[in-house]
Parts: sequence; structure tokens; C-alpha cells
Amino acid sequence: MELIKHYFPDLSQDQIDKFTQLNELYQDWNQKINVVSRKDIDEIYLRHVLHSLGIAKIQGFKPGAKIMDVGTGGGFPGVPLAILFPETSFHLVDSIGKKIKVVDEVVEGLNLENVRTSNCRVEEVDEQYDFIVSRAVAQMDTFVRWVKGKIAKRQQHELKNGILYLKGGDLSEELAVYETAKIYDLKDYFEEEFFETKSVVHLPMKYKAL
Repeated sequence: MELIKHYFPDLSQDQIDKFTQLNELYQDWNQKINVVSRKDIDEIYLRHVLHSLGIAKIQGFKPGAKIMDVGTGGGFPGVPLAILFPETSFHLVDSIGKKIKVVDEVVEGLNLENVRTSNCRVEEVDEQYDFIVSRAVAQMDTFVRWVKGKIAKRQQHELKNGILYLKGGDLSEELAVYETAKIYDLKDYFEEEFFETKSVVHLPMKYKAL
């Protein structure tokens, strides 16, 4: 938890309480339904919470903005971002029911009123969002295909509406066809070794009428 406070020193007491409680909830639920590996659950603040919040170092979300987290798994990056941006609406989507069950329980336990969930494939979602976030659930070309037509027209952030994707490793080949993609190295924001090869990719996407 000190790690989160170090990089995000302006948290309210309510946010600090929620981030603290988050660890207890995941430790408890992970024993019942394994959604986070044993190695990772012991370093949840570094490998999951702070990693998720890397997106916030690249783009803060405005009140009233709509964000979709695709393939949220156990709730990352959506849950930590929802705590950080309580006035932004988050829609967490995953096709695996047991994962959404854990997310629902965590969301309820944290009393996160700005989060809703869907147990479905993202292609079934018929809405539009300012940004679509995710943690490396597919190659970028596949992901772009999944979320086509789900980007809102109205721009209200510094970065253009589109995808904010947490990825690791060398991305040059995967992103070669996307001239507008920009890679932000998380080692420029976080000093821990874990972030040496981690990045946030921003890919602007044009609005398309549904």
C-alpha cells in the first residue's frame, strides 16, 4: 500500500481505505476462486494495482467519462482505476463467469458505485466509450477488431479517444501497422524493476456509427 501512496500522494482517505481493503478482498476471494496466481497475489500492489494505475500516469479520466475494461479477469486494470477516478464510469467485461463473480464481490465489498460488469464477449457490447483499456488479452490487431465501433465521438481528454493497452516486451512488430500508436514506457514513471519492460500503448480510434 505504501507503494501506491508513494506514486499517488494525493489520494483521499476514502481511496486509501479502498486500496487497503482491496488486498484483503482479493486474498480472501482468491482462495475460493483462483483468479490471480499465487506468486502475484503476494505482490498484488506491485504486479496488479500499480501496474493498472500505469494507465493513469498516461491519461487521467474526466468526471462523466466512460471507460470499458475488456477481458478484465479479476478486475484489472478496471478496479484500481475506478478507485482512482470515482466520478468516471467503468464497465468491466469478461467472458469467463467465475472471474466476473469475483469482480462483482470485490466491487460490492469496496462499495464502488461507478463500476458495472458484464459476463459476455466484448463483441456483444453495444455501447461507446471514451477509452477502452485492457491488460494484453490479445494481439493488437485482434483487439482492434473486437472493439471496432465502440469509441465515442466526443473528445474530452488530452489524448484522443481510443485504446489504452498495458503490454510488455518488444512491441515494434505488433504495432508496425499502426502509425498513430504511441508507446509510453512505464519505467519512466515507476522505478521498480518489474516495470523495465512494461508499457502503455495509446492507439487513437476514430468514431464509427454503430
